[in-house]
Amino acid sequence: MSGRPIGDHALLSDCRSAALVTSDGSVDWLCLPRFDSPALFARLLDEDAGHWAIRPTGPADVSRRYLEETLVLETTFRTTGGTAVLRDALALGRRERGHALGTASPGMLLRQITCTEGQVPVEITYAPRPEFGLVHPLLAPVRGGLAAYGGAHVLLLSTPIDLTVSGSTAHGQITLRASDRLGFALQVGPAWGTEPMRWRAGRIRRRLNDTVEGWRSWSRLHRGYVGPWQHEVGHSGRVLRALTFAPTGAIVAAATTSLPECVGGTRNWDYRYTWVRDASFTLQALATAACEKEKDKFFGFLARAAVTQLHRGVDLQIMYGIGGERDLSERILPHLAGWRDSTPVRSGNEAWRQRQLDVYGELLDAAYQTFPPNERLDPPTRAFLLQAAETATRRWAEPDQGIWETRGSGRHFLHSKLMCWVALDRAIAMAPTLQADERVPHWRHERDQIRQAVEQRGWNPRLGAFTQAFDSDDLDASALMLPIVGFLPPHDPRIQSTVLAIATHLTDRNGLIRRYLGDEIEGGEGAFLLCTFWLAQALALTGHTTRARQVFQTAVAHANDVGLMAEETDPATGEALGNFPQAFSHIGLINAARAIRDAERQPAPRRFER
Repeated sequence: MSGRPIGDHALLSDCRSAALVTSDGSVDWLCLPRFDSPALFARLLDEDAGHWAIRPTGPADVSRRYLEETLVLETTFRTTGGTAVLRDALALGRRERGHALGTASPGMLLRQITCTEGQVPVEITYAPRPEFGLVHPLLAPVRGGLAAYGGAHVLLLSTPIDLTVSGSTAHGQITLRASDRLGFALQVGPAWGTEPMRWRAGRIRRRLNDTVEGWRSWSRLHRGYVGPWQHEVGHSGRVLRALTFAPTGAIVAAATTSLPECVGGTRNWDYRYTWVRDASFTLQALATAACEKEKDKFFGFLARAAVTQLHRGVDLQIMYGIGGERDLSERILPHLAGWRDSTPVRSGNEAWRQRQLDVYGELLDAAYQTFPPNERLDPPTRAFLLQAAETATRRWAEPDQGIWETRGSGRHFLHSKLMCWVALDRAIAMAPTLQADERVPHWRHERDQIRQAVEQRGWNPRLGAFTQAFDSDDLDASALMLPIVGFLPPHDPRIQSTVLAIATHLTDRNGLIRRYLGDEIEGGEGAFLLCTFWLAQALALTGHTTRARQVFQTAVAHANDVGLMAEETDPATGEALGNFPQAFSHIGLINAARAIRDAERQPAPRRFER
């Protein structure tokens, strides 16, 4: 069983792929050459699924950080005999700077350990397990390192010390003294043909330094946000960049698969894909974090991935692979025990087949944020957006699976209707750009029909709140989107009452917000950080800035020691749950921080009663 806390991990990225490193120096997750590639190390999901550890042989006090304005990780081990510093990075391409991050990444994990004082005995354990631990490769010495044969690729570990091979695992020990430094590099080559070239210590050191400068050059271009939590907003912007697949601009929902929403439960999904649902929230966050080029490229990816579907009369898919792939069929990996025995472990995500009507609103809202008024669109993009608006017009009254991707029968979810309203509202605003002025009267009529339905069937006077679905008695945090997207003004009494009801009834013992109460899937779930940031944002919009700050601080306190957030937290323990790090949580942080900053520039807030 693999059970190390999810929050104990730090993210590495080359803007193409990801690794997770524990606080004691073990790489327990690595996918190369893409985020969605089969893992080479997956001890995150099973004790025997592969890892690579570099650490002191004895007890050590550990601290870690990202080097300033980078995602290069520095872990400091203080032992009774001395201090060692480990630096880890997924290498960027040589002299990649600014917006070019990830365009030429070599697909290489770099690790460098330095003794800064005294002496420190260090051990290295290298256990590659390609294809999610299914392959136990043959390890063979080659000049300057070890080659791992088996599966679709050859792995080459460049190592400055000899490692002893036992089966499919290699071990080594060495005592480092002050100023001693060891550099390691792991790279992937083809299964047949020339093996990758060994990397020597000097080259590793230079590429590490170059990677540091690459991240800092990107960060210097993205300092547009000034206000409260400026450091957290900047760091979250870097996390979003780290979760971006540079060749296409796609942003993965998280770097992992099958980390559960409840220990021992079955909510174990693969998040290494791009959801249309996230689009408008993501673009708002990228704009706040001054990521304009990333924003434009992300929308371009969505348009290219989906452009032919609506033309064929097919529902817009809710999610895509990071290269634009559509078939994301799910399969079970039965040989993996799962994090804390939470099974099944999945690769792929069957939700790609679902109908979610909210995607039309998210797509058109994303376009509304991306294109200036009266900008001339290329014909395919214009036709695509027109079809999205027309599909929302035809389909808004139908049931669907909703924002939370319920796997039961379809329902009339309020959020889905709301986002169809957003689709038509944004299409009307963009009518000149879409060259569709003649469609505006029809769009207005349908938009008014949606408003009437939401206000009549989505409002529950007994609860004093908008609810999860039409004619429902259940609260849902997605109703917080009503003021955020502009459906009703924040001072509307129904909005004020809804925000209060959600804050009162969906808050857990740790002050975080659940998505809803009750579920059809076994195992339940934790509280959602995104929904907590939504509450902070809604409170700010409705004038309750003091309470908004309190909720924001409660949410951001659940980031780990290097500022990364999971999807959820355990209501009983506060421990991180779900795939990690979660883009949506960092998006929520950015958008809520901006909303609070903007609200605090307004007149004094109303009093908020609990």
